[in-house]
Amino acid sequence: MNKIETAEIRKQFDPDRCTIERICTCYVGSEKEKRFMSRDSFLSLPEEEMHKYLAFFKKALTGTIGKNLMNLQIPLSEEMPGGKQEFLVKLRDSELADDEMLEAFYDKIIEHYDQADKYCIFLVYAVYDVPGKGLDGLTMDDASDSVYRYMLCCLCPVELSKGALGYDTEENRIGELTRQWVVGDPDKAFLFPSFAERMSNIHELLYYSKKAGEIQPDLIEFLFGAEPPLTADEQKDTFNLLVSDMMGEDGDMEIMKNVHDSLTGLIEENKANPEPLSMGSAEVKQLLKDSGINGEGMERFEDRFEELAGDKAEIMVANLPGIKTFNISTPDIEIHVKPDYVDRIEARVIDGRDCLVITVDDHVEVNGVNVKTLVK
Repeated sequence: MNKIETAEIRKQFDPDRCTIERICTCYVGSEKEKRFMSRDSFLSLPEEEMHKYLAFFKKALTGTIGKNLMNLQIPLSEEMPGGKQEFLVKLRDSELADDEMLEAFYDKIIEHYDQADKYCIFLVYAVYDVPGKGLDGLTMDDASDSVYRYMLCCLCPVELSKGALGYDTEENRIGELTRQWVVGDPDKAFLFPSFAERMSNIHELLYYSKKAGEIQPDLIEFLFGAEPPLTADEQKDTFNLLVSDMMGEDGDMEIMKNVHDSLTGLIEENKANPEPLSMGSAEVKQLLKDSGINGEGMERFEDRFEELAGDKAEIMVANLPGIKTFNISTPDIEIHVKPDYVDRIEARVIDGRDCLVITVDDHVEVNGVNVKTLVK
């Protein structure tokens, strides 16, 4: 799914567009016991309660593709009879009306979800009558191309509210308010099947993690059989290690500026494309070559890439360092430069010392005060 498709489904979680038919809830205690389960018609819920649920579901589809939101492919081995895909499809097709399947689903999550305290499992079933689009790209609400039947599951922590003072109406005094167990924003979530090219795709799903660096690979592998993707930090570290290894002792400021220019140029070329911009092994290798890295290290690039990330790994360009700023660090000084002004930074040897030279215009401020840049 891309950001446009994700936004289209997120819009369904508005009260006037709601397509959710059923909601199932399982409250899990700190000892991993199922303390409460329910199944309700979503539209029969009290209005204020329904609005709060919709806010949760929106957050589960909010973030950056490749960072908080990850497209996961279900492997072919899990599409065979008895595989994990079959269970998810059957659960979806049951419209969440099968108690035995629901309990089995809850048990799968409880066994592998790493959450030390209480939490809620929310699972909804929805039917979206996908409107068609005319030749001009405008949506035609009265013309449906397909029906998208899907499940959204959210795992939400339950935490004790903070203590606070308030007005006690019975005692007519200011005192400590009673603390309540409050459901927090989704920590993990998934949308199945994927809504790709504005239609259902049972071969993939969209996975959400509130903390991009804590995706819980065991949960992904057990529920979906999918290969856990590299986290955003792992992608950044992998790219940095590849650049460092391929440059070797020949690395300098100019090459890093070239790498930065290559990345920003790639982003500019693809800015009109709604698909998340990613690079595999071949694309990363070509980018480094285009940046002037052609030393002996490049001969072992494929082996090093597979060693660090796996041969099929994808690196999202949006997760790479220096996309928004070009960052230079020494043990004592940090410099952050906007992408359009990277060419103003030069490395020079002055009076026998390695120096960074920054070309400036006639306007320089130090701590908010205008100063001269040239000492005469």
